[in-house]
Amino acid sequence: MGRWPLLLTSIFLGMGIAWAQNTSYQLDPGWQPPAEAANRANPLATQPGLAAGGKKLFTRNCVECHDQEGTGLVKKHAADFQLDVVQAQSDGTLFWKITNGNPDRGMPSFSNLPELQRWQLVLYLRTLRPAATQAHASMPRPNGGGPTTLPKPR
Repeated sequence: MGRWPLLLTSIFLGMGIAWAQNTSYQLDPGWQPPAEAANRANPLATQPGLAAGGKKLFTRNCVECHDQEGTGLVKKHAADFQLDVVQAQSDGTLFWKITNGNPDRGMPSFSNLPELQRWQLVLYLRTLRPAATQAHASMPRPNGGGPTTLPKPR
């Protein structure tokens, strides 16, 4: 078998992934937390190793709509967690959105998960940024979210 079939398969696979990624995701302007919720700091922010537990929770609860890489499925109108517009939100905002959901857009509430597990999900969401922006992972977040220090990519 030559290189062409492998090359064509790779191209079509890449096109399929790009098509499925929801890079056109726009924040819902009506889905904003109260200032007090947005300003909450993640009590696990100094323990980035706990993001591994967040990954397990993400796989169990979120992959169906947000995909394994967190890119959000277009057909589900789900958020692409790799986008700057999503990553720029404070930890408190992400926690509030996970807790309350957005029924108007099909996002369920995950208030049934224990609070610390929801914070673990926030830790994991911070690891989903594209590799090019991983170096900036320890930058402070707007709205009092504070820095989230993550291990550097290897």
